[in-house]
Amino acid sequence: MKAIKLRAGKERSLLRRHPWVFEGSIASGKADAGETVRIDAQDGSFLAWGAYSPASQIRVRAWSFEQTERVDAALFVRRIARAVALRARLAIASDALRLVHGEADGLPGLIVDRYGDTLSAQFLGAGVERWKGPIADALLVATGCTRLYERSDASVRELEGLPSATGWLRRSEDDDGATERTIREHGWQLKVDVAEGHKTGYYLDQRDNRLRFMQLVRQFGCQRVLNCYSYTGGFSVAALAGGAQQVTSVDSSGPALARASEHVVLNGFDAARHEALDADVNATLRRYIELGASFDAIVLDPPKFAPTAAHAERAARAYKDINRLAFKLLVPGGLLFTFSCSGGVDASLFHKIVAGAGLDAGVDGYLLQRLEAAPDHPTTVTFPEGEYLKGLAILKQ
Repeated sequence: MKAIKLRAGKERSLLRRHPWVFEGSIASGKADAGETVRIDAQDGSFLAWGAYSPASQIRVRAWSFEQTERVDAALFVRRIARAVALRARLAIASDALRLVHGEADGLPGLIVDRYGDTLSAQFLGAGVERWKGPIADALLVATGCTRLYERSDASVRELEGLPSATGWLRRSEDDDGATERTIREHGWQLKVDVAEGHKTGYYLDQRDNRLRFMQLVRQFGCQRVLNCYSYTGGFSVAALAGGAQQVTSVDSSGPALARASEHVVLNGFDAARHEALDADVNATLRRYIELGASFDAIVLDPPKFAPTAAHAERAARAYKDINRLAFKLLVPGGLLFTFSCSGGVDASLFHKIVAGAGLDAGVDGYLLQRLEAAPDHPTTVTFPEGEYLKGLAILKQ
């Protein structure tokens, strides 16, 4: 077994069971991509077993902090079975959910979502890439599914020195290979394509926030709703379910907007109550202000503006601008659902950005609720970096 020795004082994070070892923390030792290594403190004492990644700034990701635990196929069987069992206890109101959430489930770099009878997985680290076969087998055993699609096409693969990889990993001989599935969520129906959709196919992390939006739209009687960065219209369906009379979905993807319009009809709503606008969100918000338009509720769910803390300053300006424009478009008493999924912007900074946007817009608001990812996307106490999605529900004064 190859060993990695850390520089003096760099063992503290591993002693707190944080799973990452950065390149600059290593004094000596190296291995092949994904190879299991022993991680030692400067004095030679054992700290963890981890997966080595020669191309990444995160040079080692810890598998286990127990010296007697072997990193073999059985470890992945145990970890995956534990993750699936946890989700079964959460009583998720959907047949689509996250089954494995990377570091939070002791499987760094592995994301697995279930869409009905189909699993969709991302192998985002050198370690899980090396163990892909045993992991795939363990997933089918733990879930009873026979269909597993790989969506390892996220940009983070490049940082690991790994090429993009997509396609079926497992399916039966008589399987038709269809990648589209219709899922249920809080009584709604939504179509997901695991081959073409964003991430693994859909934004399951917003499941409970869509339900909460529906409830608040109904509670406050919001009639005119603007859903920005709408993708396939999950929040738009939620708004209509909450009683909104007119919903506008804005996105820069024509196919996503077509699916959003399809979802409106699929869930029994009048197509005339929904407008799909293929346009830039920032420019659209400015145009609405020029036209003197106003809305009772606005959703801002943009893509990742700051993947790391190094991008936070530039991202802060972008977040502030769209929130400032949204505040101006909301009627007094209007509802703002605003989000950031940027790892480089934490919840405290995001709150400050939105507060600054309100000041620039000359308005204040009541903070109704802090929003986060659904519970099948857990954050652990030893890995706070896992808390990537943060949001605010604000009632404009």
